[in-house]
Amino acid sequence: MRNVNHLLWICLIISHLFSINFLFAQPGIKTQWTEDGNGYYEISDGQILEIKLLDPNHPNVFLDASTLTPKDSSTPLKIKQFSISTDRRKVLLFANTKRVWRYHTRGDYWLYDIDKKELKQLGNGLPASSLMFAKLSPDGSSVAYVSEHNLYVEDLSSHRISQLTEDGTDRMINGTFDWVYEEEFGCRDGFRWSGDSKHIAYWKIDARSIRNYLMLNTTDSTYSFTVPVEYPKAGQNPSACFIYVVDVKTNENKKMDIPGDPIQHYIPRMEWTLDGQSLIIQQLNRQQQESNILLCQVENGKTKTIYSEQDKAWIDIKSRWNDDDPTGWEWVDDGKAFLWVSEKDGWRHIYKIDLRGRETLLTKGNYDIIGIDLIDENNQKIYYSASPSNATQKYLYQINLKGGEATQLSPSSQAGTHSYRISPNGELAEHEFSSSSTYFAGEVVSLPKHQEKLAANVHRELPAGTSKPEFFKITTADGIEMDGWMVKPSQFDSTKRYPVVFYVYGEPAGQTVTDTYGAGFNRLYEGSMADDGYIYISVENRGAPAPKGREWRKAIYRNIGTINIRDQAMAAKEILKWNFIDSSRVAVWGWSGGGSSTLNLLFQYPEIYQTGIAVAAVGNQLMYDNIYQERYMGVPPESQADYVKGSPITHAKNLRGNLLYIHGTGDDNVHYQNAEMLINELVKHNKQFQLMSYPNRSHSISEGEGTSAHLSRLYTNYLKQYCPPGGR
Repeated sequence: MRNVNHLLWICLIISHLFSINFLFAQPGIKTQWTEDGNGYYEISDGQILEIKLLDPNHPNVFLDASTLTPKDSSTPLKIKQFSISTDRRKVLLFANTKRVWRYHTRGDYWLYDIDKKELKQLGNGLPASSLMFAKLSPDGSSVAYVSEHNLYVEDLSSHRISQLTEDGTDRMINGTFDWVYEEEFGCRDGFRWSGDSKHIAYWKIDARSIRNYLMLNTTDSTYSFTVPVEYPKAGQNPSACFIYVVDVKTNENKKMDIPGDPIQHYIPRMEWTLDGQSLIIQQLNRQQQESNILLCQVENGKTKTIYSEQDKAWIDIKSRWNDDDPTGWEWVDDGKAFLWVSEKDGWRHIYKIDLRGRETLLTKGNYDIIGIDLIDENNQKIYYSASPSNATQKYLYQINLKGGEATQLSPSSQAGTHSYRISPNGELAEHEFSSSSTYFAGEVVSLPKHQEKLAANVHRELPAGTSKPEFFKITTADGIEMDGWMVKPSQFDSTKRYPVVFYVYGEPAGQTVTDTYGAGFNRLYEGSMADDGYIYISVENRGAPAPKGREWRKAIYRNIGTINIRDQAMAAKEILKWNFIDSSRVAVWGWSGGGSSTLNLLFQYPEIYQTGIAVAAVGNQLMYDNIYQERYMGVPPESQADYVKGSPITHAKNLRGNLLYIHGTGDDNVHYQNAEMLINELVKHNKQFQLMSYPNRSHSISEGEGTSAHLSRLYTNYLKQYCPPGGR
């Protein structure tokens, strides 16, 4: 997913600039609610506090710093995550964490026993900071975890450790995933306890056939060395994927009989049924155009398909509407049925499906749901987000579990983007509101009436005199209506013409045009674009994951680099007709997929764009990973011509304007080879350009002292030199 969690990245930047804490967390980290559902636990200053939703300023100390200090240390554990047992008597603590690819998912685990008042480290004898995804068994007697790609269980009374798998290596992966499963499906935690605590179901990924991409480090030692990344490129076979169940007492591992070639299919979701007798599994074919839901009997490993779905483009999984987290299953009716999100009727809707595969459409109408916020089965309600009339915004809705008429709960008077953390009892919710000019958080409302119970404690408004984004719609010559925002110069004079800078992403992994606080802010520009006299614009092309229906989103299938680029260029062409735009000063920039779009716009439409700044771009689509690229472009060689047609290197010979290309040589996501392939093609055609390579920096180009400031200065100086600011 080559936008590096685009919206999360924007939130982090705005959080830093405006001292705002957004309602987000690392994917897969669940809120630890109090037993009554009216409060939650959080880490603060080395303690774990119990926060009451209606009295957050007077928290109770659940575990203090002294309790969280090991006997042989004077310093409390630096806890990254924690989980509390169902009976509230044991607390699992995750500390000394290390980054694995995107997130800190490896480290040390400790257990605090409240009754014994004892803090004890788990995994004795295993390598330091090697434990992953530790989970208490439902009965609280054991903890299971992964270390160096093997699965272990530790008895909490004796602390005896049993190794449940023996074949784990760097390429035979038990209980977690390879690079591409994590990057593109959001799969990280790869095992599940059964409800009776007797078995563990887990993924086994056989990545032995996956070749390494070798990044080259030339700065950290006298002699250069390679940094290998297991990385299946588009057109290369994926890892084989299997599901096993292990008996934690006997260590007997049983392979489930999943139909189909394990290399040519993916298994992005797997959970236990509530009766504990079966697993429920989602299987995708390699093209990701066919999804099957399987029930797998644990006793004999036999499976049966209960529900199938096909799409001529691709099928999204749960992580696409659940903040990159595919874990959990949306059970209802005591486990006899579940909720399912599908675009099968042209819109993203919620269906109820029973274990015999019979479906009922719950949300009806020509609109998309954006995500499910809570299933309140006690009150027979589903809370979900949607925005039927404005694809740049988001509101909370409620509907009966049997279907019927949906009710908007977010106030229409607050036009923008609403986010909620809803208590499991469905009675209270933390409410965060964000628009292009306003932000507030900390408000607590009752549901379903949305009555304020606690006023917001964080308020932000754009400073007086700041140019506010203006939202607009533009229709291209092709009849495509697109959303956009524009920030005008602070001292805007309608009689003058101003340079325009377009910000673009353009691919299915993220939106740029959302009515959120920070829209129109350029994090790379040193200073204020508006004060310096630039017009800053972004428009949203077909293929962006906006809530505009299946046809909008999937028009880009096998068309990345063509249809999205034409939409952007045709929108720019209309915008250049505005009498305050200087068509001789037009720039475009983007990062990752946006960098690719920037290159294609410069190369395919040189008559429109004179200057481009492309960061960490995919120059050749065949060089990106197979799950992402094949999902949206088909599987080579059958669709190879589409890859070539949409790749910037194909069109590099057409460069006429000014190009600044930026890439980190340690990018494990969009490899630096994309930069060098692009360089070769530009050199071949004697096209002059500027290049900035950041040694050993990753896709975010954030590592190393001075990097961010240097990048910002570089970007700003280049833009001012080749697309001078100010009205004329």
